[in-house]
Amino acid sequence: MTEEPAGRVASRVIDWQREHGRHDLPWQGTRVPYRVWLSEIMLQQTQVATVKAYYARFLERFPDVAALAEAALDDVLALWSGLGYYSRARNLHACARAVMTEHGGRFPRSSAELAGLPGIGRSTAAAIAAFCFGERAAILDGNVKRVLTRVLGFDGDLAEAAQERALWQQATRLLPEHGIEAYTQGLMDLGADVCALRRPLCLVCPLRDDCRAAQAGTQDRYPVKTRKLRRGAREHWWLWLAWRGSVWLLQRPERGVWAGLWSLPEFDSADAFDAATSDWPGRGETLPSFVHVLTHLDWTLHPRRWRLPDRTAPTRAGALAAALGDGRWCALDEALAMGLPAPLRRLLTTA
Repeated sequence: MTEEPAGRVASRVIDWQREHGRHDLPWQGTRVPYRVWLSEIMLQQTQVATVKAYYARFLERFPDVAALAEAALDDVLALWSGLGYYSRARNLHACARAVMTEHGGRFPRSSAELAGLPGIGRSTAAAIAAFCFGERAAILDGNVKRVLTRVLGFDGDLAEAAQERALWQQATRLLPEHGIEAYTQGLMDLGADVCALRRPLCLVCPLRDDCRAAQAGTQDRYPVKTRKLRRGAREHWWLWLAWRGSVWLLQRPERGVWAGLWSLPEFDSADAFDAATSDWPGRGETLPSFVHVLTHLDWTLHPRRWRLPDRTAPTRAGALAAALGDGRWCALDEALAMGLPAPLRRLLTTA
């Protein structure tokens, strides 16, 4: 890119956004920090089409930060169920409580203060501050990194903290003096709809004349990040213990995959499952196995349903269940109203 004044890039983004960008998203057209914050958290690593329905349900159940702060974490996780990346929901709840207890129920007005709240990183804080308070603060989420590294021809390895800081400096240099809201939204829109990871739509991009990657035909080289996430694999046998229309659920630990959600007891092998159930009354049923794909993990799950006879005494059923871990019997409709992992919710409703 030639010696472009930073203002040229910004003005082109602003003009394009106002004419061609997205203007009908349910969280647009508001300066209410709670609503902007909620949308920004939900949109992290989640498609807009998916977020829309969750956003509407959340606002109906928790219309403001006070309502969210007063809610039980289980209720928040239940409403989040299926959206994935559940640490976002836990941080959402913790952040709401922090806003109430530490800031008198009002979100801080600066990106620096916002970034000190649970679950709000630098880019999210900048987006909230820009949209709600007009602060000139740079955002740098995954989509925007792709846009800016291509435009700038920035080939620093973003796996290195120094290069990440350098890109932040470049992003800050490009900020406009006016129109920060349209500029911020424009970068988001370009990253989502035009500057795609594969097959970017360079012909309709307002920055094509300034984009080093487009001029050189090297779009697929950016952004540079050499440290790749190592995928893991695990395998478990799930026990769906059923008795008198109820299922035995355990709450998962506060750390790790599906932290805090309710799920089924797990066994490391079929032999361990068989050993645990060898003298149980009733019968077992093998359900179809499946692979649940997470960001860093392929998890093979083998569900088996064991139905205890209705005549089984409560003391006997309770003793068998308690041996599986500290949990609770839940009627099916009650279970489906709880915070469940998405594959378990599908299993309970389809098997």
